[in-house]
Amino acid sequence: MGERTWASSLLSLIMVFACLSHVLGEKSLADVHSHDHQIRKIQAFKASLVRRDSISNSPSASPSPSSFSPSPTPSAVTVTPSPRVYHVTSYGADPTGKLDSTQAILQAISDALEGPSDGFLMKGISNLGGAQINLEGGNYLISQPLQFPIAGRGNLMIHGGTLKASDDFPTDGYLLDLSTSSSNALEYLFEFITLRDILLDSNFRGGGIQVINSLRTSIDNCYITHFTTNGILAKGGHETYIRNSFLGQHITAGGDQKERSFSGTAINLMGNDNSVVDVVIFSAEIGIIVSGQANLLSGVHCYNKATGFGGTGIYLKLPGLTQTRIVDSYMDYTGIVAEDPVQLQISNSFFLGDAFVKLKSINGVVNGVNIVDNMFSGSNKGIDIVQLDQSNGPFKTIDQVVVDRNNVRGMNLKATTGSGVVQGNGTSWTLDLNPILIFPNLIKNVQYTFFPSGDSFVNHALRNVSNNRVLIESDVQVPASVFVMADQGK
Repeated sequence: MGERTWASSLLSLIMVFACLSHVLGEKSLADVHSHDHQIRKIQAFKASLVRRDSISNSPSASPSPSSFSPSPTPSAVTVTPSPRVYHVTSYGADPTGKLDSTQAILQAISDALEGPSDGFLMKGISNLGGAQINLEGGNYLISQPLQFPIAGRGNLMIHGGTLKASDDFPTDGYLLDLSTSSSNALEYLFEFITLRDILLDSNFRGGGIQVINSLRTSIDNCYITHFTTNGILAKGGHETYIRNSFLGQHITAGGDQKERSFSGTAINLMGNDNSVVDVVIFSAEIGIIVSGQANLLSGVHCYNKATGFGGTGIYLKLPGLTQTRIVDSYMDYTGIVAEDPVQLQISNSFFLGDAFVKLKSINGVVNGVNIVDNMFSGSNKGIDIVQLDQSNGPFKTIDQVVVDRNNVRGMNLKATTGSGVVQGNGTSWTLDLNPILIFPNLIKNVQYTFFPSGDSFVNHALRNVSNNRVLIESDVQVPASVFVMADQGK
């Protein structure tokens, strides 16, 4: 019985193999190979997934050579240069203002000036590529001027913090000093240096910023206070641009009880082609003093020491070659003084609180001066809007001077043109223009119109213009009105 069962099972197995052989025999050999190839690809894909997963989860696993490129040869390694931003705190500067940060910031400046450069700007001035010295919003105590240790550099910015002079800071120094102590100085020391977003507190010991023989320096959005000499001194060079900044010896908003004691100068321009734009000067004895040519002052608001207390808003101290334009400005209780002005434009400005323009004779020259289209507002004290200081001698050379088209309230209108009407019944009519004309005994041109009453026809003529008085005479007595226009500037 058992033997027959075993024999039956063996026979069944033989029949199954026979059927499989028949089925496989109907498929081509190529199909079998294709099927095997697909199976191997699937197995390889599964294996790769497992391998990558194990690598990502194992920090100590070495990357598979097939997954990463070989390491480059030393000659092919690219070194990425670090950004040219020098953070002063990384040099040890104390942003709390408790410790002296002078040497730390000087070292940052030195490293920046010695940093990589690419070509040149002006001859002899290396282009630092826009390197930055970042003050990082800190408040730093400074015991000596931050004088640039190396000249001949350009395209550099210092920005973003506060510098305060210590109690032993030298009284003749400047917190930021773009100058050199070298005796072999270049024609121009620096170019395209930007000082931006900085508060400078001179602590009543010296000045704020000094720029010597430099080109295209920008002082932008700075607040400079507690100076005793100059808030900003720009000497020599060209094109120092001072913009959007605030300067005052004492921090006040006007009406300060100590205003009479204000001293110092907020901005001192001792060079050519400079520009002061949108700047507020809220305390100093002199707001801006100009002793260089071709400077532009625009959008300046001066309410430093009032003229009545001996202060001056803008002082033009370059007799004989002024070449200065003052436009769109606000002279607030403090006026303008110009020595022997030659080529001076004052226009579209507002003079408040009896502020006025004074022309001061040094060698008696005034030439090419336009004071036009301004507004003057005073307190009815009889103050002239334009005055002459002839304490050193009278003005003798007067040419191309136009003071006209100014509107005045509470002050005396003065101009180089005057007009009026005189009426009478007689043979002479005299019009006195001294109350309006600026220069004494000077009329260069006169026009008049004679209106006799009735149908009479008379002969009349201009007889005299001395002492700013215009005399018209007729050959017979007649009632008449005479209109006169006189000009001192043509």
